[in-house]
Amino acid sequence: MLTTIIATSGYLGRKYMGKDEESKKTIKTGLAVCLNISVSISIVLINKWLYTSVGFPNMTLTLMHFISTFFCLHVCQLLGVFSVKKVPLISMIPLALCFCGFVVLTNLSLENNSVGTYQVAKVMTTPCVLLIQYHYYGKSVNTATLLTVIPIIIGVILNFIYDIKFNLIGTAYAVIGVVVTSFYQVLVGEKQKELQLNSMQLLYYQAPISAIILFFPVLAFEPVLQLVYRSWTLAAIIPVVCSCLIAFAVNLSIYWIIGNTSALTYNMAGHLKFCLTVAAGFFLFQDPLSANQLFGLVLTLAGVVAYSHVRS
Repeated sequence: MLTTIIATSGYLGRKYMGKDEESKKTIKTGLAVCLNISVSISIVLINKWLYTSVGFPNMTLTLMHFISTFFCLHVCQLLGVFSVKKVPLISMIPLALCFCGFVVLTNLSLENNSVGTYQVAKVMTTPCVLLIQYHYYGKSVNTATLLTVIPIIIGVILNFIYDIKFNLIGTAYAVIGVVVTSFYQVLVGEKQKELQLNSMQLLYYQAPISAIILFFPVLAFEPVLQLVYRSWTLAAIIPVVCSCLIAFAVNLSIYWIIGNTSALTYNMAGHLKFCLTVAAGFFLFQDPLSANQLFGLVLTLAGVVAYSHVRS
């Protein structure tokens, strides 16, 4: 009898301890998603302003993001937030290349397209991620999860189907960016599992390698000297610094979300961010919102809610 009681107590203890751990993980994931949404919207607006108003070179800003991310991580490492784990650097090169392509191409898409076009192109990352995971890694999702993706894609496209102004260069950047971004998101999750690294450890290696890769194209194709000797005002410097610091938060939150959930979950958070951007434009800036756009917004939100329910 005593043995039975002890065994039962142990089982219940493990059960409720497991629930506590699961609850903590859910809370952490929720906070990471909220952080990612807020900083992602902020960096889109800041970078768009830097490109259009300041004329800041795209790849140079991306390089500064990589360098600042590494230094922020190095400070975290010195403070004992995480420990560095030795891994073969050669295994990081594919991820670093994809990271360069992901950031550069999405920034070029933002620079050459309207924010609306930039956002609606990014939604195609979700089906692309599903295809990559299925084709290269043999991963498939259940029918219920797949069905939640459909209203999200339709909803986002409806939001901008009547007012997107395509240009050939911007469209090319957007399409290629979607493919590279999808590979990058899948690789982040796979590399974290393969190398047994957490988000900070993986980003600590990947950021400087990406910076080295991007350094030479920046020197070759962008006016670095003009940028150095330019007469800078405080009003121009502050957004650049903010962009670099926010980039660190964006990159870290991306890695954490994908590493602890999945690339698909990260994309769902992105679609929620998209809806919030449209809603904010309507309520704060009185941007016009047609019936089709409103229907698309509701459809997208319904898909996000359905996905959350299916995956919970």
